[in-house]
Amino acid sequence: MTELTRVQRREKNKKSNNIFPILKWVLIGFLVLFIIGISVFGFYASKAPAITQDSLQSAGSSNIYDENGKKLFNLGNEEREYASITHIPKQMQNAVVSIEDKRFYDEPFGIDPIRIISAGLGNLKSQSIQGGGSTLTQQLVKLSVFSTHKSDQTIKRKIQEIWLSMQVEKEYSKQQILEFYMNKVYLSNGIYGVKTAARYYYDKGLNELTLPQMALIAGMPQSPYNYDPYLHPQAAKTRRDLVLNAMYSNKKITKKDLVAAVNTPINDGLKAKDTNADATNSETRKISDPYLKEVISEAKKKGYDPYRDNLKITTNMDYTAQKKLYDIVNSSTYIYYPDDKIQIASTVVDPNTGKVVAMIGGRNQGDVQLGYNRAVQTSRSNGSTMKPIMDYAPALEYLGWSTAHPLKDSPYKYPGTNIELNNWDNSYMGSMTLRNALASSRNIPAVKTLQKVGFDKARGFAKSLGIDVPANTGLSAGIGYSSSTLQNAAAYSAFANGGYYRKPYFINKIETSDGVVHRYDSSAKKVMKSSTAYMITDILKDTFTNGMSSSAVISGLHHAGKTGETNYSDEALKNNPGLTGLAPDAWFDGYTKNYSISVWAGYDKQNKDGLNQSDQQLPQEVYKYLMSYLQTYKSNKDWKQPGNLTKVGRELYPSGSAPSIYSSNNSYSYVAPNRSTNDTTANQPTNDSKTTDNSGGDGSPKNNDNTSNNSDNNTNNSGNTDGNNSNNGNTNNNDAGGNTSPNNNASPNTNN
Repeated sequence: MTELTRVQRREKNKKSNNIFPILKWVLIGFLVLFIIGISVFGFYASKAPAITQDSLQSAGSSNIYDENGKKLFNLGNEEREYASITHIPKQMQNAVVSIEDKRFYDEPFGIDPIRIISAGLGNLKSQSIQGGGSTLTQQLVKLSVFSTHKSDQTIKRKIQEIWLSMQVEKEYSKQQILEFYMNKVYLSNGIYGVKTAARYYYDKGLNELTLPQMALIAGMPQSPYNYDPYLHPQAAKTRRDLVLNAMYSNKKITKKDLVAAVNTPINDGLKAKDTNADATNSETRKISDPYLKEVISEAKKKGYDPYRDNLKITTNMDYTAQKKLYDIVNSSTYIYYPDDKIQIASTVVDPNTGKVVAMIGGRNQGDVQLGYNRAVQTSRSNGSTMKPIMDYAPALEYLGWSTAHPLKDSPYKYPGTNIELNNWDNSYMGSMTLRNALASSRNIPAVKTLQKVGFDKARGFAKSLGIDVPANTGLSAGIGYSSSTLQNAAAYSAFANGGYYRKPYFINKIETSDGVVHRYDSSAKKVMKSSTAYMITDILKDTFTNGMSSSAVISGLHHAGKTGETNYSDEALKNNPGLTGLAPDAWFDGYTKNYSISVWAGYDKQNKDGLNQSDQQLPQEVYKYLMSYLQTYKSNKDWKQPGNLTKVGRELYPSGSAPSIYSSNNSYSYVAPNRSTNDTTANQPTNDSKTTDNSGGDGSPKNNDNTSNNSDNNTNNSGNTDGNNSNNGNTNNNDAGGNTSPNNNASPNTNN
């Protein structure tokens, strides 16, 4: 073997000497990172919330409070059956451990380094904290102290979760930890804990459950809703079979057991769903149910799971207002209701904050929990309540019109068609002011006004108020479009507060189980000039004196409001002649400076039952009793005229546009139409080629009606004359009975 030369030895030693400094700095770097990591871990761990046996044993449901902090109810089943570990079958324990954490009994500190490293690599790959890697103990800690919200999926929270898991493992035995977990997990339908679930789903005790039944319950905690056997039986079976295979892999069941269980139908032994067992049937819950449903939905949109996150949710609900609204709608103390089938929906919004104060979703709902909420349904037309939103406010805003702007209530056909638009009384009033056209809810002037504004511009205005009208809807949207009482109450709030839109919201704040409070509000967006809002309000005050809103009059109160009814299409009347003279929907939207209220009335089976003339007054009556109550302890302030408006007589003009001499030529006298006959009857089309609506007016009067229509048509995109909104093919948009424009079946014809 050749000896190394002196030069070679020197080069070799030189290389060796170069490696040592590199290794030294690498080791120092790792040491520094280790010290930093320990310091960060220690810092976050020291800030971890306290965890107690009470929090470990309690259910994960959330408490709901009204605006004043009064507890209303708990989302979970208040009759949760707690099971000690000695009464939970070993096979059930094995099912849970096999699917959730197969190394549970071999984790002395409550953490699994292998799973943490695997999850960490996945998180690095996705550049976010995606979860995973949690042991059963960590899941218990998470359910007891933290939430499922994304804000809790941070390194800080993960460190605290690990630290608390170590403390839990130190304080409690594996059997105690498993007991806490199996009694805490959420299992859909308001059910917490395996014992309660066994009774709810199978009407059995735990020791009576079969292997596949145990596997189903054991697999649900990962995603309770998605693995609900009532709602998603196929997904539930897939998950159940996954649990069974995990048990087999973990040597807890035999191959024979596995095959037999997998071949068992998912509905084997499953009892019929109890629609009333998902929460307490207390009076408070019944009164607040529609509001609660929206609270849960809003919380989920914010990333929380109110059934599992141990939240304290403070709502914007005024419970006294909620109860009053419930009583008005569900008793005969205030209003006479013709039968138990007629439905009422209503929403109350604070126009100055966007807070939803109260909401009712129907009458005679019984003890059904989280039932159908008609207050947020968008399948029925809002009738003439759409006129200020889609027609007149845009005209005042964009065209600079005054309340005295001359309009013409004269024969009219939708542009490019032979479809005639009529008013609810099938008559014409000729020349009239914008004020009188809106206050008396004339259809023809409203659609003409929309045409002058331009459909696209008008729908943009409506969208800024929370009502999104599709581009292909057609001009009939100006006299009624599908919306909810929630949308209408929020839209009219902008008239009440001087031109600002706030998206309505239900939750004021959410406090997580570790004491972190998240507060919410709704930012104001300027959507119209204060002068526009004031002029609309000033006009809508007239509806209480001209007879249109006579059932909503509240003596001495400064308020404004608009009625809206719809009528049946020719097809609906042909299928059911008994609907002649009736209306599918009736609305009233009214407001003060303190509250905006929208009320709807109608039947669920609208093609079977309709509203007569008396029934159509119900929304006004609900409004009257509710607003009278709400305003009892509020100031009764009138709106102040903006400085950029000039008042001449009873009319309002943008500054610089008022007539220099006020004479009879500058105003039109108004005579309220005789409404002694049924509005909807008057609006019925005379043949299939005609459609009637009840809206407002045209931009400027013409001497020749047909010329006027053609001229108006030229100012509007003809593509917007043909709608295709098919929410309800058997109804038209008219006020008190007019017919609709072609192909617009958004819902019954709108009325006054």
